[in-house]
Amino acid sequence: MTAAVVFDRHGPPAVLRLADLETPAPAAGEVRVRVAAAGVNPVDAKVRRGELTDVMTARFPQTLGNEFAGVVDAVGGDVTDFRPGQEVLGFTALAAYAEHVTVPADHVAAKPEGLSWRVAGALSAAGQMAHHAVDALAIGPGDTVLVHAAAGGVGTVAVQLAYRRGATVLGTASPRNHDYLRSLGAIPVSYGPGLTERVREQAPHGVDAVLDAIGAGAIEASLPVAADRARVATTVDDAAADRHGVRRLRGARSAAVLVELAALAAAGDLRLPIHLSVPLGEAARAHDVIEAGHVRGKVVLTIP
Repeated sequence: MTAAVVFDRHGPPAVLRLADLETPAPAAGEVRVRVAAAGVNPVDAKVRRGELTDVMTARFPQTLGNEFAGVVDAVGGDVTDFRPGQEVLGFTALAAYAEHVTVPADHVAAKPEGLSWRVAGALSAAGQMAHHAVDALAIGPGDTVLVHAAAGGVGTVAVQLAYRRGATVLGTASPRNHDYLRSLGAIPVSYGPGLTERVREQAPHGVDAVLDAIGAGAIEASLPVAADRARVATTVDDAAADRHGVRRLRGARSAAVLVELAALAAAGDLRLPIHLSVPLGEAARAHDVIEAGHVRGKVVLTIP
């Protein structure tokens, strides 16, 4: 048996509980990983609350979690790139809050020796979304980029990747995160009423690209300063995307991108702070923190 976090009905964080499930066996082309750390993301809370029933139907008891790091403990037939005992990080769908997870072998990447378990377990979702966003918006040298929720998981990585590509980056965040954003290479801007004017103060000629990772009116505040609506995108606000004709970015995940991000993080060239790390059995507490907002970096569940 393997312990996993599940919920039996949609509701608040308190519906999450630990359950004993059958330990999954890897099929051909799959690996089974003994999980050491699993990232907690806002989408997990949306699934738990029942806000995504139009795209997925919960199967109670429903599991959660889309990213993890751990040690391969079994492999299926035809798997040659990984072996039991190998440390990996990877991605899945609604299954990572568990002691064991089974995934296709091309959903994992070798964990670099210098990368901590907590960062490895929290890197895939935010890291790959940020990488996809920077590519989709064609961010490059000379661009001025506005990143909303710049201190969060996606924002933190997007700021650094855009900065590495030679862009000037403006990042919205609460004042307590301004020094943090400066340390990543961004120019901080406080969110809230008057945001458009504050962005204009820092970028009088406007911005070339916008990444919205928070919603809450960020698109509306950005359009007056955006040079090209085709380079405005959101990861969270479908309604605003439809209303204003801007891009809605969906997750694009690959082991190759994960290898690149893990190498940068292990070398110290990509930072991903861990805001909170709690044991698997305290998943409800992790969800409380995620829903309260103002998370710097990521929240992680750990399994000894």
